[in-house]
Amino acid sequence: MAVAAVVLLALILLILIRFTASPRELELTAADNHGSIELQPGQRLRLTLPANPTTGYTWAVLEPTDDRILRQLGEIEFEPESDLVGAGGVQIIRFEAISAGQSNLKLVYHRPWESVEPLETFTLSITVR
Repeated sequence: MAVAAVVLLALILLILIRFTASPRELELTAADNHGSIELQPGQRLRLTLPANPTTGYTWAVLEPTDDRILRQLGEIEFEPESDLVGAGGVQIIRFEAISAGQSNLKLVYHRPWESVEPLETFTLSITVR
């Protein structure tokens, strides 16, 4: 009986840990535009947005401009949806929560050489706790 109680307690603890722990990397898409999220220091954010750089349009990070709360990791990556020349796909932008605070994430989908309004904008309010 005591063994069964210990096994049951261990199972309950594993379930609690699984459903209360934050994932190491939170994945967001264009569907999360204009939303808000909470991260913990050290937690990563992977943002995947549709793109087609062969048209000249790419995503660019405008905010945050200060990386004390949220820092971009590496360069923006492109994954095509096929091997065809000119194929669209997604651009992947990674960030890491550095320390507690509030930050806004703002990206624009534009042709960097044009001085017109961006084709699209992605914004996200981020709180690091």
